[in-house]
Amino acid sequence: MSSVIHKPKAPNSTDGNAALRLVPDDLELSVVIPCLNESETLAHCIRTAQKAIDENNISGEIVVADNGSTDGSVQIALDEGARVVNVEERGYGNALMAGIAQAHGRYVIMGDADASYDFAEIPKFIEKLREGCGLVQGCRLESGGGTVMPGAMPLLHRWIGNPFFSSLVQVMFKAPIHDVNCGLRGFSKTMYERLEQRCTGMEFAVEMVLKASLRKEKIGEVPITLHKDGRINASPHLRTFRDGWRTLRFFLISSPRWLFLYPGIGLVLLGLIAYIFALPNSTIGSVGFGVNTLVMANLAIICGFQVLLFSIFTKTFAITEGLLPSDRKFERLFRLFNLERGLIASGLSTVFGLALVGVAGYEWYSAGFGPLDTEHSLRLALPGMLFTALGVQSFFASFFLSILGMRRK
Repeated sequence: MSSVIHKPKAPNSTDGNAALRLVPDDLELSVVIPCLNESETLAHCIRTAQKAIDENNISGEIVVADNGSTDGSVQIALDEGARVVNVEERGYGNALMAGIAQAHGRYVIMGDADASYDFAEIPKFIEKLREGCGLVQGCRLESGGGTVMPGAMPLLHRWIGNPFFSSLVQVMFKAPIHDVNCGLRGFSKTMYERLEQRCTGMEFAVEMVLKASLRKEKIGEVPITLHKDGRINASPHLRTFRDGWRTLRFFLISSPRWLFLYPGIGLVLLGLIAYIFALPNSTIGSVGFGVNTLVMANLAIICGFQVLLFSIFTKTFAITEGLLPSDRKFERLFRLFNLERGLIASGLSTVFGLALVGVAGYEWYSAGFGPLDTEHSLRLALPGMLFTALGVQSFFASFFLSILGMRRK
């Protein structure tokens, strides 16, 4: 059977409007191809995908999400029998989100239109999807059994960029994949809708993997072959350093644990260890830990505590806005440390801190505001300043956290 849904000719029509075609209710697959001036390779991609669909008796369609092409790509797609979705807002993610939203298939396979991905490998993805995987990621890298043809991937991407980001996604998000940036992938549309994707640029593909992993979706992987970009005149849309930085930035903001929690814990622990040695004026060998150490310990603890607060703020906001899934442990923590308890704790810390500062001030008063034993005085004043600062931060943080969590109650 022919699996592309052909559109009858209609005057002044530049897209595949659903109203102009009969769409089966039981389509299994939609192949979504984002497009921006891909006239050199688009026809090849559509034909390859169509052949794979037909030869494997798959009920499906091909959707081209055009992002403002001016080189005749739209007409090429229509001539090849694909359905075109016009997407005005620029961006790789915008194009894919619009195309997927208009896809009628139970499963979606997305892939670029530059002929670097071989759509003849569609059956591999369908097999995994039929087995129950929510997301099936293609893998171009040798670490996952993939193949990169000569000249198909810049050396910087192949040996540094992609392995680095793929290692990060394994460590930070426990994703069972070896090529996080591969653009050829398949997924069930129901799973995709659960993810509520937000990224409109190149981070769209990474966002899908991170969210699927965080939500414990079943993720599969299939090795594929990456071919040399088939375009001759058009330039690649990917920008190595710009998109690399945007990807790394997205990794970090998607993981408050790695961005804030671990560094914050490290700073606080470093400060507390310094206090253990400096408060009693300890000496280890020829190294003495005096008030100067206390000053640096104060700095580490205050900065670390502030970073920990950012961790809580970010996690709360991300869960509230649907950027991260709900976390039961965090929910219990949120209920335990409510506004009232936060205010009580901050008040006790502030009062204790001011009391220590007050004692130091009284000693100065007793000395007629004259010279003091600096070592002794600062051993009261520095801890007092620390507890006061932590108390004030906690006071306002409690209110801010309560505001962030309002929609979650």
